[in-house]
Amino acid sequence: MSITDISSDVVNRLTAVRYRIAKAAMSVGRDSSSITLVAVSKFHSRESILEAVKADQYIFGENRVQEATVKFSPIQTVIPDLRVHLIGSLQTNKVRDAIRIAHVIESLDRPALAEALDRAAQAEGYLPDLLVQVNTGNEPQKHGVPLEEADCFIDVCCRRFGNKLRGLMCIPPIGVDPIPHFVMLRKLAQTHGLEMLSMGMSADFEQAIIHGATHVRIGSAIFGARSNP
Repeated sequence: MSITDISSDVVNRLTAVRYRIAKAAMSVGRDSSSITLVAVSKFHSRESILEAVKADQYIFGENRVQEATVKFSPIQTVIPDLRVHLIGSLQTNKVRDAIRIAHVIESLDRPALAEALDRAAQAEGYLPDLLVQVNTGNEPQKHGVPLEEADCFIDVCCRRFGNKLRGLMCIPPIGVDPIPHFVMLRKLAQTHGLEMLSMGMSADFEQAIIHGATHVRIGSAIFGARSNP
């Protein structure tokens, strides 16, 4: 595929996604400007990212710290407004590298990671915004704090990180109705006075918006099918 094809595809898909976001927001009386589109660029090329930037997309999601660093560090030197959300499971030994590249870490899910983030922030003099990832389906194969432990863990993180703990994230189980999971996450956020709700991906972001998402993480609907990592 040529660069011209990449450009046309990314711009067209972004336009379509933005229209769908606006339509979903309008259906429940929300302002679409209150919803942040995180373009999930994991496993996609730097060229695709730059084409999205040309279409005024400046917020991207990545799973892996090393991949994010390799792709985004050179871009950030010339486009300082670009922001990176780390949305994948974060190993404690990658935390210092993570806070050097990320503006938001969406996958805080265990005490050991909270401890590592605290230490790294003191060493680096900086801490990104944080979201607690909640395993709303209690799926053993997925990351995220178990639902029955979420209240306690969120309380601890609120005390530890203050206003740097901005909200919650979830990934509903595949093949089930995601709406109960979105409703559950929203109620949990309200209980703890948290405003950011990162929920909804390419297959279900309109439902997530209807049920309160402030951030939607959309990859394939913008960039197409992923390449092999």
